[in-house]
Amino acid sequence: MDILIMVGQLILGLTILVGLHELGHMLAAKWFGMRVEKYAIGFPPKIFSKKVGETEYMLGLIPLGGFVKISGMVDESLDTEALKKDPEPWEFRAKPAWQRLIVMMGGIIVNVITGIVIFIALTYSYGESYLPAKEVKYGVQPNEIGQDIGFQTGDKIVAVNGQPLEKFEDVYSMDMLLGRDAFYTVERNGDRINIPIPADFMDRMADNKERMFFVQPRVPFVVGEVAPSSPASKAGLQSGDYIKRINGESTQFFTEFQAVMQKYAGKPVTIEVERNNELVVLETTANEDGTLGFYQKPLLEYATRDYSLGEAIPLGTNQAFGVITANLKGFGKIFRGEVSASKSLSGPIGIAQIFGDTFNWYKFWSITGMLSMVLAFMNFLPIPALDGGHVVFLTYEMISGRKPSDNFLENAQKVGMVLLLGLMAFAIFNDVFKIIF
Repeated sequence: MDILIMVGQLILGLTILVGLHELGHMLAAKWFGMRVEKYAIGFPPKIFSKKVGETEYMLGLIPLGGFVKISGMVDESLDTEALKKDPEPWEFRAKPAWQRLIVMMGGIIVNVITGIVIFIALTYSYGESYLPAKEVKYGVQPNEIGQDIGFQTGDKIVAVNGQPLEKFEDVYSMDMLLGRDAFYTVERNGDRINIPIPADFMDRMADNKERMFFVQPRVPFVVGEVAPSSPASKAGLQSGDYIKRINGESTQFFTEFQAVMQKYAGKPVTIEVERNNELVVLETTANEDGTLGFYQKPLLEYATRDYSLGEAIPLGTNQAFGVITANLKGFGKIFRGEVSASKSLSGPIGIAQIFGDTFNWYKFWSITGMLSMVLAFMNFLPIPALDGGHVVFLTYEMISGRKPSDNFLENAQKVGMVLLLGLMAFAIFNDVFKIIF
């Protein structure tokens, strides 16, 4: 069932985005009087089709893409028979270069607009909930990766890249993690120390399941919901209990509690809790993974803020274009050899895992908005068979006044298709490799 939810979200998200992308091409083509032979979401075999006017609308069985067939255009179908004849006035190749350029940019433009609208709508509808940096009074607890780059238990992060830290979530921002010469400033024993982010930091995190939480706030906690039939439930642990010690070892912070419990995984434990200002001693045996079976309730005060539509528009727009900025920085690190492509790139399996095995509207639309911007960015790359490849050839034609030959465009399309199929195969194999190993 969990896998079905992941796959279902992936298919729904891609269907929306691909459908809108191809709709952008089709509407622009029809606006300039070009004949659109087919509009398809998904690839054959065909599930459903209906012809309306000159256009066949099709739904394909393979949901990882779509296409629009415009008469007189060299595209992924490689149907070049019509190109042997003189161009008809309703064909793509008969139109001015500027009109063809707009048609090729139509899908990218629609995806950008879609991403912006999604982020504006989420900002306006849900506002913002964040952890003020001042709430992290006891500093942070680094994991192994955090310790490797220089963090120590109790460090208080006061600035990122020299700017005062106001929202703790900014510690994990892509601008920080993908930036060049980025650094944190921490207070440690009364001194201020700069901790630089290594160029290969994203690679290090890719090898760790808890990569985004290389530092976590050290905060006191109380017991939240207790799972039925769990060791916590059998011991009599109650919501609101403050766990002070496990087998005599202090557990003031949840990170300390986790560390202590790992030592007693599958073993009997004595739990000292404070309940209604009284000390209560409980006995139980921990799970094999070092847990007791309860949710923690951090003693933190999160801040919330609602935004008007006027405020949400610039904020949502900045969030949308921040996705493209992060992709540019990510590709820069890959090309500089600072980040491994195999660890950074994800295919459909990896994307489905990002959606997760539970459905949440906010998360679904956040990821869909992100993918819309990524789809726009990827399609703008100057690779033949992608929209960006057509844009390069059309820009050359507009500047030079010379149109590339149909034979050149056909061969370029073939090369582009080989590159794209190879990239897709690599992404899928890479996803499977990550799961297995």
